[in-house]
Amino acid sequence: MLKSINPYTNLKLEEFEEFTDDKLEKILADSSDSFKTWRTTDFTYRKSLMKKAAGKLIENKKDYSSAITMEMGKPIAESGAEVEKCALVCEYYAENAEKFLAEETVTTDADLSYIRYEPMGTVLGIMPWNFPFWQVFRFAVPTLMAGNTVLLKHASNVQMCARHIENLFTASGFPAAVFSNLVIGSGRIGKIIEHDNVKAVSLTGSEDAGKNVAEIAGRCIRKCLLELGGSNAFVVLEDADIERAAEVGVRARMMNAGQSCIAAKRFIIHEKISKKFISLFVKKLGELNQGDPEKYDTDIGPLASVRQAESVEKQVEMSVAMGAEIIAGGKRNSAFYSPTAVINVKPGMPLFDEEVFGPVAPFIIVKDTSEALITANNTRFGLGVTLFTSDLKKAKELVPEFKDGAVFVNDLVKSDPRLPFGGTGRSGYGRELSVQGIREFVNMKTVYVKT
Repeated sequence: MLKSINPYTNLKLEEFEEFTDDKLEKILADSSDSFKTWRTTDFTYRKSLMKKAAGKLIENKKDYSSAITMEMGKPIAESGAEVEKCALVCEYYAENAEKFLAEETVTTDADLSYIRYEPMGTVLGIMPWNFPFWQVFRFAVPTLMAGNTVLLKHASNVQMCARHIENLFTASGFPAAVFSNLVIGSGRIGKIIEHDNVKAVSLTGSEDAGKNVAEIAGRCIRKCLLELGGSNAFVVLEDADIERAAEVGVRARMMNAGQSCIAAKRFIIHEKISKKFISLFVKKLGELNQGDPEKYDTDIGPLASVRQAESVEKQVEMSVAMGAEIIAGGKRNSAFYSPTAVINVKPGMPLFDEEVFGPVAPFIIVKDTSEALITANNTRFGLGVTLFTSDLKKAKELVPEFKDGAVFVNDLVKSDPRLPFGGTGRSGYGRELSVQGIREFVNMKTVYVKT
């Protein structure tokens, strides 16, 4: 039995009975059968349905936002923005999928040679709880527009959201079994990946989850995309606009109570401006309103569970025992963890080495740009980095020095349907969004013709 628990009240919202093996087998068969027809539909038809889905998202934003907030504690204003972003990705691929997957002629010694982009079949998406709508749509929309069918295995604690999403695609006119939600626990994922009807898998989740899924997919020779954790550096050089950097930095760390893979998680500050920056940052932390996530003036709600808050608390306590110092926050109350600033953070501490999924900002002071680069790259992750500097020429020169999948200059790291998204190292492999994302789950078929 899967349970949805409201992290603000700690009360049970609903229970969901897991699907039986027989029901799963039927869903897998139906998804495979539906692919045979769905793959033959034209882009005009798919576009019309995806635009209806975008409309449904806006039409039902209040209900969807409420479900997000109740199940994982996100402030209601952020939940609404998440739903709107899902509508944006629907519109984006509705308008661009046909162009992205158009045949490409290549000049060779053949009379005619070209590349076709054809769907693969049923694709399994294993999605997390922190952005329970966006993560699903980011994966599912391009996958469906490419002509594949989709199976969703959502996080166990956001099954209300999963049900909403499946119903939305149905109400938008998508044929039966083109999008199917699987009500199962994590222990049964392996058998789904191994099933002959599943042709590829996309996971957004933790590093450990990625290892397990990649191992199973590798044994089965399944295409696999992994979007895993991050420990993004937020680098502020001495010539930066400090006021703006502090304002953006607080948003980059505290949005969704810090529960984001692309949140700023290590603040690397030039020593000449460190005192001013940290003072501004802490002042802005104190202005945040933490409380009931269903109120529109709430900036930070609870973490997704008491267990999640306890995990963050432990990472802070261990780092303090190793020499770090809390200068703001550092208090837990049930699933709430107060917005926190920590100084004297060094490599070897959990706050430096590990992904911290909560509202904690660790500060590392460096003497120059060279040390900032070395410190930013001193991580097993490689998802994204923010660089604040007023010298854009220098910023462009520094971009190749970062190993991450994204570098954002003078802004927080974020996903955008128009740009590819993904990481390096332990942050995973493959890309979502943009033209690169829709081509992850297609057969790039070479056609060579001699007359």
